Amino acid sequence: MPKKKSSKPTEKTTVSAKSAVSKKTTKEEVEKNHKKKLKNKVYEKELGQLQSELVKLQEWIKAKGLKVVVIFEGRDAAGKGGTIKRITEKLNPRICRVVALGTPTEKEKTQWYFQRYIPNLPAAGEMVLFDRSWYNRAGVEHVMGFCSEDEYKEFLRSCPEYERMLVRSGIILIKYWFSVSDDEQEKRFQQRIHDPQRRWKLSPMDLESRAKWEDYSRAKDEMFNYTDIKQAPWYVVDADDKKRARLNTITHLLKLIPYKDLTPEKIELPPRSKKKGYVRPPFTDQTFVPLEF
Repeated sequence: MPKKKSSKPTEKTTVSAKSAVSKKTTKEEVEKNHKKKLKNKVYEKELGQLQSELVKLQEWIKAKGLKVVVIFEGRDAAGKGGTIKRITEKLNPRICRVVALGTPTEKEKTQWYFQRYIPNLPAAGEMVLFDRSWYNRAGVEHVMGFCSEDEYKEFLRSCPEYERMLVRSGIILIKYWFSVSDDEQEKRFQQRIHDPQRRWKLSPMDLESRAKWEDYSRAKDEMFNYTDIKQAPWYVVDADDKKRARLNTITHLLKLIPYKDLTPEKIELPPRSKKKGYVRPPFTDQTFVPLEF
């Protein structure tokens, strides 16, 4: 369990990277986990503590000039966006930013495939979360026929080398695959269909992907065969339970990047300067938002 926030900076390491990858999850553990309902009170408490740790991690990344890339991939409606939202909720958007690129332009289609992702990579002291990434080529582009077979095979050959280059350059590259069952995805699709405020999340491509479930599964397996490399392994998130998936992912992320608590000392607000002849303009000279509530 992450430790409580300290009011003074400390040199004690909060987490260990080794413990993040030492334990293997069994099928029995996953099935047992699905049967237990996580109470909202427990979830909110754990999430709050983890978000406090994320703030400490953010300060460490900034202070040490780290360059962090976290990739979120997986099935449609697997919960990637919700997890990203909880990670960034309390963080400084100037340090931790989200990249979610749209369909490539005609010009971008003529470029080297990885080219449009490079400007979005982090500088020193930044963490970038990719809500889908260059792995579009191994997934939707391949399955839906948006790229040629030669382009697909070239991606599988070049992607591992590209990622090794990123790691050698000093980037911390972390890749998460959100795995969701057929039944759970169907349930979430139905929820979005019947909720007008969430219906925008369903694109025609999402609906078409339902008919190609097995094709996407084969594409994912082939992608893992080539790109699950030692320098940047894939971490699979059991995402049938959204709340658990969020907590597990954030906990794992914190363990992968050893950091120390650099929380600044408590700040005291200085007194306001005394009035020195300033006269506020009349309210009638300003246009206010109508008081509707």
